[in-house]
Amino acid sequence: MEWVKALHVISVIAWMAGMLYLPRLFVYHSVSETGSAQSETFKIMERRLLKGIINPAMIATYIFGFWMVFGGWVDLGAGWLHLKLAMVLLLTACHGVLVKYTRLFAQDKNTKPQKFFRILNEVPTVLMVIIVIAVVVKPF
Repeated sequence: MEWVKALHVISVIAWMAGMLYLPRLFVYHSVSETGSAQSETFKIMERRLLKGIINPAMIATYIFGFWMVFGGWVDLGAGWLHLKLAMVLLLTACHGVLVKYTRLFAQDKNTKPQKFFRILNEVPTVLMVIIVIAVVVKPF
């Protein structure tokens, strides 16, 4: 079980690192000129980050998380777990939003301003804080 927990935490860290970095790339990409070398570089960086780190880390996070739940290592009646799972679902929805904007930028179809991506950048952080407090403090 300790190995599964460790792999779950490693996966979460990798997922969060990407979820925090990708919107920051969008901030800078949104102000670069469409078709410029800089814009094309951002497209490559965004695609590689999403496909090489964020997507695999999310999948691994889910696999090891389900392993712990279905392995009977987690109390399914615990309130903190329900909060964590709700926040993980929101984080997954945020992941979907980042996928959408990666595609829009790749097609040169982004219409959102830099400020939008600065705000979007904060969403994974807030969700992460709630998840960590739920898991470590177990407030209910």
